[in-house]
Amino acid sequence: MKHILPAAFALHISITALSQQTNQSRLIDSYVKEAMKNNKIPGLALGIIKDGTIIFERYYGTENLEDLKKVGPGSMFRIYSTSKLITNVGIFQLIEQGKLALEDNVSKYVENLPKEWQDVKVKNLLTHSSGLPNFVEFNDIPVNDSNAKVIERLAKEKMDFKTGNEYRYNQTNYMLLTMIIEKITAQSFNDFIINNQFSDVKDQVYFSSNSLEKVPNRVQKYNYNNTTNQYEQSTFNDGVRAHSGNGLAITLPAFLKWSGHLSKNDLLNQQTKEMMWKPFDYGNKKDVFAYGWEINKSNTIPSYGFSGGNVSAYRIFPQNNITIIMMSNGYNFFPSQYHIVNHIASIIDKNLTDAYSIAEESIIAGFAKTNNPNAEKNYFTIRAKNPKWDFEETLNNIGYIVMRSSRTDEAVTIFELNVKEHPQSGNAFDSLGEGYFNAKNYPLALKNYKKSLELDPQNTNASNMITKIENLMALKN
Repeated sequence: MKHILPAAFALHISITALSQQTNQSRLIDSYVKEAMKNNKIPGLALGIIKDGTIIFERYYGTENLEDLKKVGPGSMFRIYSTSKLITNVGIFQLIEQGKLALEDNVSKYVENLPKEWQDVKVKNLLTHSSGLPNFVEFNDIPVNDSNAKVIERLAKEKMDFKTGNEYRYNQTNYMLLTMIIEKITAQSFNDFIINNQFSDVKDQVYFSSNSLEKVPNRVQKYNYNNTTNQYEQSTFNDGVRAHSGNGLAITLPAFLKWSGHLSKNDLLNQQTKEMMWKPFDYGNKKDVFAYGWEINKSNTIPSYGFSGGNVSAYRIFPQNNITIIMMSNGYNFFPSQYHIVNHIASIIDKNLTDAYSIAEESIIAGFAKTNNPNAEKNYFTIRAKNPKWDFEETLNNIGYIVMRSSRTDEAVTIFELNVKEHPQSGNAFDSLGEGYFNAKNYPLALKNYKKSLELDPQNTNASNMITKIENLMALKN
């Protein structure tokens, strides 16, 4: 009997744990379907690892809208800037091997850099603190230009800010990281990454930043056209130099396997990972970012990850032994990848509940529905329960999205709500001015731009718009 009771107790614990996991899976599945419906997401793959075990792996919707092929384990999603995490790991592998150091100047590995770039270090590339001109902002750089020609063109531009002072997202940083990797390893970037991180799943990954390239099983990304209310295939081509920044296409099983290797210290040892996830010390003492990884906190519990193209996200919670991978191919209203990951984390572990994020998600869903009479009521209900929460930026973003959807009257209503909630915000009045301007209500547009300028005398947009509106009104008179 002494042996039977512990065995029976262990069996009870096992059954209870299985029941809890099954219930969690149902809740996650139900939530994902609702999120896809709210955001009109065509296709999505979701994977979750807990304590080293894959506890959730499911596929939803279609790879494309042309032949409605279902998403499945063989579907290769483009993860866009989430690709940077893979590049970061590659850089830290070289650091771990003693072939590279965070304090190394980029000029040690890349020749013919402009004089102003000489003090930029490897750490500044990873932390987006380089201050370098961002090549994607210059339309006169052909997609097939060599890296040398890109650098030659960017050398004509001034530095954006003092190196190390602040965070500013920049694709030039990752072009240079590619060049460093290729210099040190004498391999192409693609080969180095695949051989050192995906050797066991080579047929499930592919690098290409060309949306028009025909790649078997690669999922197409769709952009929502607010004028036609229809999805259109993405046609962006960023070229080979963007592979390290946004070029990876990968299946969910391969991504889960990669994540497992990362957690088990197969790719990097624990000390190196902790160095990679350490907050960088920015000169402005404001920005928070690690070495290529976003730092998020839920109830003071840290997590690390990144997102890409507003359609993919990777997040690891080391203290909780949880990893969430979400990949999709489009959305119709508001980028939803962070809300989806945050919501799922709260289902898995209540200690990871980000109540603000869940509330924000509810507010967005309400205003996304055309002429929804309950949207504002829902907003005020949330605010009444949480009076210290501030949704100024959220309302502002929603207003602009609604306005781009040709719902101008609704946009004005949202901007008016934001002004009532934030009567000292010059930006809120500036947005309301723009709403009225788009509605061709020039007297009210002028009034709100003047209020914006009164609150923020440095607002050059408001002063320019005031001049523009006064000229328009003078012509009418």
